[in-house]
Formats: sequence, structure tokens, C-alpha cells
Amino acid sequence: MRQVTIVGKKESINGSPNECPFCHKAITPNFLFGHKNGQILEVFATCPDHDCAKSFVAYYNNSGSYWTFNGVTSKGEIIGREFSDTINEISPSFTIIYNQSFAAEQQNLSEICGVGYRKALEFLIKDYAIRNFPDKKDEIEKKLLGKCINDYIDDNRIKSVSKRAVWLGNDETHYVRKWEGKNLTDMKKLIDLTLHWVEMVALTDSFEDEMPD
Repeated sequence: MRQVTIVGKKESINGSPNECPFCHKAITPNFLFGHKNGQILEVFATCPDHDCAKSFVAYYNNSGSYWTFNGVTSKGEIIGREFSDTINEISPSFTIIYNQSFAAEQQNLSEICGVGYRKALEFLIKDYAIRNFPDKKDEIEKKLLGKCINDYIDDNRIKSVSKRAVWLGNDETHYVRKWEGKNLTDMKKLIDLTLHWVEMVALTDSFEDEMPD
């Protein structure tokens, strides 16, 4: 429990941001002063890291005798995710769409980022399928994603996890969810598994081509 000054009076606060929204380092912020806005306490804070030292606002909800941390209002710098050269080569569009979705998620746009991740997955799978079946490019581009996975993904590990990622991705676009108990985090885990197996198979194929028996 810490204290912050509000118009000369000390108020107790519980919890604090553990990551700077700008440099994204783990921190214990410097609290300067607070401002009450109804049942919300806004606290002006700075990053203690000398290379950053940027300011941001944390807000707290009234919990009776103290205030409880409930997030930062300053979003700071949006970070992107880096992907391997193999994935970037297979589907550069995937990396762009994924990171746009990731940016939406960091801004708490939870109702739309799932749709973006679903689109990123479609580009990854179809670009990978076209890479393996270049003569079927037009057909692959027009197929429904589930049908594309069944017809043009030969590796059973990729087929298994990508199929399930599509199921959860479709839930992000529909009015009624089919997979209750599963959420965006599960979908992203399945996309990560798909990335893993796509990369492993692509690298294996590459070395087998370069070093034939």
C-alpha cells in the first residue's frame, strides 16, 4: 500500500503499473500527485528509468478507505511482434496483419482484434499452401479457409492446430460463440502452434532440398 498526495491530503493506493507503457521495462513508478474525478483517482506518474523518464497516468477505483489500481490511461508506445525470416518469407502479409491486430489488442480494442488475428491466420495458411501448390494458386485463393486446410495442408500437425485456430477465429466474427470457455488467448496459442509447425516443416524441407540423400 502506497500513498499519493491529492490537494495536500494523502490517499492510500493499492497496486501500481508494473510496466512502463513507453519503454516496456518492469518498473515501480514514481508517483507525483493525484486528482479525484468522482469515484476514480487519476495519478500522474513517471518511469524511473533514466533512459526513458516519460510520464503517464494511472487510474484507481474507490474501494472505501483506499483506491485500487485499474490500469493506465496512457497507452504509450505500441509494440510489435517479430517473426522469423522463414515466416516473413512465406507470408509477409501475415506479419503485417498480425501486428495491426496486436496493436488493436494493446489499445484494449478486444472486440475487433480477434477478427484481425483470424484474417492473419488465413493469409498465413493460404500463402503456405500456395508455396507448396503453386499451380493451384487461383483455387486456393478462392477456397474457404477450412476447406483449404483440408485439401492443401498435408502435415497433420499443422492441419490439427490451424483447424482449431480457425474455429476460434470464426467465433470472433459471429454473434453467438460456439466454443464457450475458449477465448482470444486460446486462439493466439493455436496460431503460435501453427507458426511453429509451419516453420519446422519449411526448414526441414529446405535442408532436405539442400542436402539430398
